[in-house]
Amino acid sequence: MKRVRLGTGAGYSGDRIEPAVELAEAGDIRYLVFECLAERTIALAQLAKRRDPSAGFDPLLVDRMAAVLPACRRNGISIITNMGAANPHAAGAAVAAVARFLGLGPMRIAVVTGDDVTGVIRARRDLVLEETGAPVSGLSDSLVSANAYLGADPIVRALKAGADVVITGRVADPSLFLAPLIHEFGWAADDWSLIGKGTLVGHLMECAGQVSGGYFADPGYKDVPNLARLGFPIAEVGADGAATITKVAGSGGLISAATCREQLLYEVHDPARYLTPDVTADFSGVTITELGHDRVRVAGAQGDAWPDSLKVSLGYSDGYIGEGQISYAGPGALARARLARDIVAERLRIIGLPLREVRLDLIGVDAIHGPELSATAPEPYEVRLRVAGRTHTLKEAERIGNEVEGLYTNGPAGGGGATKTAKEVIAVQSTLIPRDLVTPQVHLMEVTP
Repeated sequence: MKRVRLGTGAGYSGDRIEPAVELAEAGDIRYLVFECLAERTIALAQLAKRRDPSAGFDPLLVDRMAAVLPACRRNGISIITNMGAANPHAAGAAVAAVARFLGLGPMRIAVVTGDDVTGVIRARRDLVLEETGAPVSGLSDSLVSANAYLGADPIVRALKAGADVVITGRVADPSLFLAPLIHEFGWAADDWSLIGKGTLVGHLMECAGQVSGGYFADPGYKDVPNLARLGFPIAEVGADGAATITKVAGSGGLISAATCREQLLYEVHDPARYLTPDVTADFSGVTITELGHDRVRVAGAQGDAWPDSLKVSLGYSDGYIGEGQISYAGPGALARARLARDIVAERLRIIGLPLREVRLDLIGVDAIHGPELSATAPEPYEVRLRVAGRTHTLKEAERIGNEVEGLYTNGPAGGGGATKTAKEVIAVQSTLIPRDLVTPQVHLMEVTP
């Protein structure tokens, strides 16, 4: 029976590059998929594109393609990625430039567009935010981006057109892996059972090192070998949708039933109704079986018709955050850090800074679990004060870090390592729109020798 091997080259924008090179050079996969677009990433990319029309794609795109393209071309591996972010066309041009520089033509690059629905969102007055029920129109001029989650179809079209590299913007994560399975096996787009099985594969693979032991590791409880050389996962998939999850032999990490179970549960709101643009997937009957060392078989996913609506990720400006940090160490570190915190709190009141919200945390003491749960913890030898506040302007945000830095000479003894930052906040919410308002398009580019 025909089997298709998919490898994950990245699970987020800043992921390591070496595991992808390892997969490409091993040469025993057919597709290498880079999933690099988180919810907030595309809004930040839209801001970058506003500043520079040639920007707005993943900042590591060129480095990644330069690292893997030679081995991928040599070994007949096609690349699929959402590193196009807010500017897939510019990303395609950048990849073409890398290929020409490396002398890798002829090659065909496909660019998928249509996910940017900012114009549609601005024109509709009937949409509501999924998180709050408030009207989307309330975001008004603060709206930075609106990107619909596309499904597998345009990627399938690109592969049918002979694309060696497919670059998209916002696409549902599992769809990046589902598309080559539909293309290779000729699955019908409405064969919900097979589409559900392919979506399970994509869901397990989308976060790269998570399923091969990275996020899973917990020393003494869940030990994972050689995490510094963590190998990214490979899925061996049959025409019936059943898959074996594995990795390159000799690479670090671990593929086990437990790692696959944890990834299966990741970000799944309802295992029996996991909504994607391609299918309403049902993972409630999934079976996970260890076949041997670093080999796990997954099967049993099902599916039903896709939702009538598509999710849209909305990025909007939500003010500014100013932050300052300073450390105290040695005897009395906690008392000095507490005094420093009280000084900054009073200073913010004295200068009348209009704060929308503020946090004053002692890192190593109460920054994560709060003062109640941390009350009985032993006193630490070193403590770091972090003050962060949300403001309406960048100038106001900068004053927070200045007050923390002022503790060098105006606060308790022994403060050191002060840092300060101020930046715009890009927040994310979501809405739903009818899928017929979204029109994905595929654009082909030829790279000649």
